Amino acid sequence: MAERPEDLNLPNAVITRIIKEALPDGVNISKEARSAISRAASVFVLYATSCANNFAMKGKRKTLNASDVLSAMEEMEFQRFITPLKEALEAYRREQKGKKEASEQKKKDKDKKTDSEEQDKSRDEDNDEDEERLEEEEQNEEEEVDN
Repeated sequence: MAERPEDLNLPNAVITRIIKEALPDGVNISKEARSAISRAASVFVLYATSCANNFAMKGKRKTLNASDVLSAMEEMEFQRFITPLKEALEAYRREQKGKKEASEQKKKDKDKKTDSEEQDKSRDEDNDEDEERLEEEEQNEEEEVDN
């Protein structure tokens, strides 16, 4: 756990970006208000995490999962956020699935390329061996003709 209460605060840059995205253009916010929002956001995250942890503990798990967070939101009476959170979770899962599939395809392509290169190398070696054998046969034939 954190040693000082300040360690529990979210980064100011993140809070500032969220605030700017939430407010219309031309609206400014004081440093004091930004600090208050930062502290409130940190308290919310800690409370939501604590509630989600309770659901994980009830399930005899040490790892929080998305369903724990969604259950915590409902328990905290933030039902109106559940649908957007589920939509964001689905979008995240689709994105991760796409990344995983792209990574697997890249690996398959790399393996195919490696296999192809190995086949080419093997073919080249076979050709080299054939050429050497032909040269030996030609030399043998020349020696036989000379004799």
